[in-house]
Order: sequence, then C-alpha cells, then structure tokens
Amino acid sequence: MFKGSIVAIVTPFKGGKVDEKKLRDLIELHIKNGTSGIVPCGTTGESATLSFEEHDKVIEITIEQVNKRIPVIAGTGSNSTEEAIMLTRHAQKAGADASLQVSPYYNRPTQKGLYEHFKAIAQSVDIPIILYNIASRTGVNIEPETIAKLARDCKNLVGVKEASGSLDQMSRIKQLCGDNFELISGDDSLTLPVLSIGGIGIISVVANIVPRDVANLVAEFEKGNIKKAQEIHYKLLPLIKAVFIETNPIPVKTAMGLLGMCEPDLRLPMSAMLPENEEKLRKALKDYGLLK
Repeated sequence: MFKGSIVAIVTPFKGGKVDEKKLRDLIELHIKNGTSGIVPCGTTGESATLSFEEHDKVIEITIEQVNKRIPVIAGTGSNSTEEAIMLTRHAQKAGADASLQVSPYYNRPTQKGLYEHFKAIAQSVDIPIILYNIASRTGVNIEPETIAKLARDCKNLVGVKEASGSLDQMSRIKQLCGDNFELISGDDSLTLPVLSIGGIGIISVVANIVPRDVANLVAEFEKGNIKKAQEIHYKLLPLIKAVFIETNPIPVKTAMGLLGMCEPDLRLPMSAMLPENEEKLRKALKDYGLLK
C-alpha cells in the first residue's frame, strides 16, 4: 500500500495563516505527477509550529482533497504519548490511511520507553503505523531490535521511515523484521541504495519541487531499469544537496517561492536563508533547468 515516491509536503502559509487553497493546489500537482502518497504535518510541514487546530485542519484538508486517490500518511507524532494518541485518533477519524510516528524528541527515552510509547499509540487506533527514525533531530535512535519487537507485538505497525543514514542499520531492520515490514528511505540521497536492500520507496523532501523525477527513479528501479534509475539519482543529487544546505524545510520552501509554487513563508524559529546559501540554491535550481 505504501510505496514509491511519498512526498513530505510543505505547509504553505500566507499572512501567517495556513494557505488552504495553495495546499490543495500542491496536492493536485503531486497527484498529476505520479506521487504515490502524501505525508501532511511532517517535519517538512513545520508540524512543530502548527497549533493543534491547524494540525488537524491540514490533515483534514489533505484527506478531503486527495479523495482516496493515493494514500495519506498523517504525521501525528509527539514527544508526549498522550498528545500523539490524541492526534492519531483524530487522523483515523478524519480518514487517514496511516500515521507517521516520529520518535519522541528532547525527552530522549530509553529503548524500553520507545517501545512503550509506540505500543501505546499503535494500540489506540486501527490504522497502520509507520515509525520515523531520525536521531539527528530527536536525539535518540530506535534500535533495530526495538523495531523488530514492536513489529511482532503490534500488528498494525507496518514499517519505518529510516533517516539514520546507516545502510547497516536498515539492512539489520530488514533482516529482523522480514519482507512484510516496509522499509522506507527518509533521506532523498539514499533512495536508490535503500531500494537496493529491499526498501519500497522514499518519503521525500525534494519531491516537493521535482515530483515526477522522484517518482520515476523508484518506478525505473522497480521495472529493473537500474541504469536509468542511476541516471535519475545522479541528476537529482546536486539538487538534493542544495535543499539540505540549511535546516529542512528552509531551503525547499525557499526554492518553492523562487519557482512560484507557494509563498516562501516560514514560521519562527525557521528563518530566511543566508544570502550566500540562497545563491547556491539558485544555482542548483538553474543547473537543474528549473530556474532561468
């Protein structure tokens, strides 16, 4: 159900508020360009600075606009288990196809704490749960053994978005969890390597600006056209590096502003790019053929 290029969609703002019309436009753009799924309210969607009301509304808008054409995997994680359960129950009620659960940030729980946290969330709903492992932002790594135990004990825990950067760790997860547990790349630059070890796709940031190319990379690999997939990978690589030159989603939202896709508005503490970094981003967009 969850495979291919899944976009971690930005939350467009205008005048300090969520730009509902632009969000709907972006969703249509993705569906027309082969995106296989949408994650609203992830890190790229600036979930940390959305109010609970906005968080629920963005998920509701996404589900309504998608209208069951592709899966919606709602970002409903929190460093408070009770809050995560509240957000996830709302997503299920609204009609989300699954929930993406980031590991608790700042608290830095033990592996036992992580297990209990995710188990409590999984048991509170019926929809599939996908873990999100990104120690660089949360301060804690979900160990492969913990993921395997969760997969065994929670039948609706179906996969992990892996952004540890470690192919060794990802291989260990596949080895321990088996073929029925979905490994999804959480790093755009590692999409192709993750596919090669049994991954089923990418939850992508760069797909916000080049959805067709990211979708094609996964599709060509799945068809066995490895050389073509490699060509797309190397074409994308400089652009990927540019959209992570500062903290995500600052560069990708800046790029979308430059390309006229949405306002580049960010919420503090996310701030405008340094001029020298924006110039590097502009060059990458020009080199890719996106900006004149």
